[in-house]
Amino acid sequence: MTQTTDSTAVEGAPRRRSRPLIHRAWIVAAVTFVTIIGGAAFNSLPGLLIDPLHTEFGWSRGEIGLAVSLDMALYGLTAPFAAALMDRFGIRRVVVVALGTVATGALASVWMTASWQLMLYWGLLVGLGTGSMAMAFSATVTNRWFVARRGLVTGILTAAGASGQLVFLPLCAWIVDRHGWRPASVTVALAALVVIPFVRLLMRDHPADVGLAPYGGAYVEKPAPATGAAARTLRVLSDAARTGPFWLLAGSFAICGASTNGLIRTHFVPSAHDHGMEITAAASLLAVIGVFDIIGTIFSGWLTDRFDARRLLAVYYALRGVSLLFLPMLMGPAVHPPMVFFIIFYGLDWVATVPPTLALCREQYGEDSAIVFGWVLASHQVGAALVAFLGGVARDVTGSYDVVWYASGALCAMAALMALMIRRARAGDAMPAV
Repeated sequence: MTQTTDSTAVEGAPRRRSRPLIHRAWIVAAVTFVTIIGGAAFNSLPGLLIDPLHTEFGWSRGEIGLAVSLDMALYGLTAPFAAALMDRFGIRRVVVVALGTVATGALASVWMTASWQLMLYWGLLVGLGTGSMAMAFSATVTNRWFVARRGLVTGILTAAGASGQLVFLPLCAWIVDRHGWRPASVTVALAALVVIPFVRLLMRDHPADVGLAPYGGAYVEKPAPATGAAARTLRVLSDAARTGPFWLLAGSFAICGASTNGLIRTHFVPSAHDHGMEITAAASLLAVIGVFDIIGTIFSGWLTDRFDARRLLAVYYALRGVSLLFLPMLMGPAVHPPMVFFIIFYGLDWVATVPPTLALCREQYGEDSAIVFGWVLASHQVGAALVAFLGGVARDVTGSYDVVWYASGALCAMAALMALMIRRARAGDAMPAV
């Protein structure tokens, strides 16, 4: 049977098709989910490799932490430019190049012998590649393909990073323990390469490419490619930086990054190992965080569609801060019930902050929200980078991570107050598109 088309379709443009049984937006979202898992695989490694690299090469934890911090900083700083490049060259091309860059950096690290190579392969290449598939990628897909259920889809795509952690952390921990760190690095490189065919075959840049309206919305023609991606990205930053909500969002999200990627993801395993816990056991606890992160983030997306995003953020940050203050008392050689409770509680809150933060960017900055969120994400990763480095330095100087846990708990209290200070956007307040 021939599919019906809309009589208003422009000649030569893709025809609008009748509504499919499963909207193509959900297929694109599924490919995005798998892509983020593949790209995030390398983020499972740093916490597992600090001790092996220190043992094999004699590099200090501060040196290794500096390479991890460079990776995290570039992950964030690349995101807003990647969002603009997706407007210029399309989502599919940018993501394929990014996956190839991650695989190159991971494979090259197998032959490194000096700390500057760690900076180049882990810091530069992997940072640029993963940054191009950061949460700004999720924001671009969500903004283009969905009108309804944006909060829920944001939660699902954000949970992809946690899913990657769930899949790769136990596997990589086992590989590092049994075979060394090099096979683990090769494993995550292959994971990035395996995803490329899915992106090439199933990803589409815009609903109009397949003649569809976005999910829950009306049909719109595909816009012309946006030129001057770098200049546009900087202009959007300049405009957003003149508004108070931007700084409150960026500041609170920097604390979010410091208390998650910079702190727990990088230093939890070596800290637990300091207290006599086996590396595989500590990595398994991080994987459990990933399980509950998926639940918490999707539920947060559902809540964001229904409640004030500012109040949600304040609650998330406050609860996270309280949990971190108790963590030093829970460390020990064995996994006991209070530690399991912390892992579950912290997992539910891990990146539950993303859906309300993105919703506030969308509310405040309209069509430029994906790029603005990219800059907010950059602050997240700068915060993560600082704590990844300073946490290693604190361990080298004091012999303990305790001061880092306490300081991060206090910072989370500040983030909760900052979230409550964000003003509600009135109709017509959204920053005009550049």
